Amino acid sequence: MSENEKTTQPGQPLIPGTGADAPSLSSSPGISGNDAVNLAAEQSRSTAHRNIPTLDDLPIAEDTANLRHGPNLHDGLLALLPLVGVWRGEGQADTAEGGEYSFGQQIIFSHDGENYLSFESRVWKLDSEGNAVGPDQREAGFWRINLQDEIEFVCTHASGVVEIYYGQPLNERAWELESASTMVTATGPVSLGPGKRLYGLMPTNELGWVDERLVNNELKPRMSAQLQRIIG
Repeated sequence: MSENEKTTQPGQPLIPGTGADAPSLSSSPGISGNDAVNLAAEQSRSTAHRNIPTLDDLPIAEDTANLRHGPNLHDGLLALLPLVGVWRGEGQADTAEGGEYSFGQQIIFSHDGENYLSFESRVWKLDSEGNAVGPDQREAGFWRINLQDEIEFVCTHASGVVEIYYGQPLNERAWELESASTMVTATGPVSLGPGKRLYGLMPTNELGWVDERLVNNELKPRMSAQLQRIIG
């Protein structure tokens, strides 16, 4: 197995000056506190009773993507609490491997009471009419955050990539991460450079996210999506 590794220090900007140029997710117009509460309550009517499937004979706590069920969320994860749930929607990709295309996506943020979040993403390609035409990318990993609100995200791609991201909350509803280490297996994608991600809750309480990658010393958008909460 050959490895291609690019490393920066935790907290060090990937490109000088890009820290202030975060996508608009972090600066989306807000809504009032009462409106946000009312919107969340309305949306929860169809999501509050649902959870991810579990088995009933595991001798330890099962993962839960619904804060109303299962073990209590670890106190150390309060800054990541809004992410917990199952999110599903559509997005756009512009990659060297697959060109420009639309995709559907499901993201699961779950926990088992320990001091980390489990992360799983599944992506499928869509045709021009919005119909699913087959699976695309998959990711799995873990989010951790320390007492200084420094986020660590270990992400494994089914294509043969392992990345370590570091970042921090931009506010209570947005989180910015930069890849500090990118390792590619011998059969993995040769064109995937280091990058930056931004996850954020929009005024509609949908989850938006953007993935940018370094191409010829310039960060360029690679994937982005807007997802609705379906569980949690």
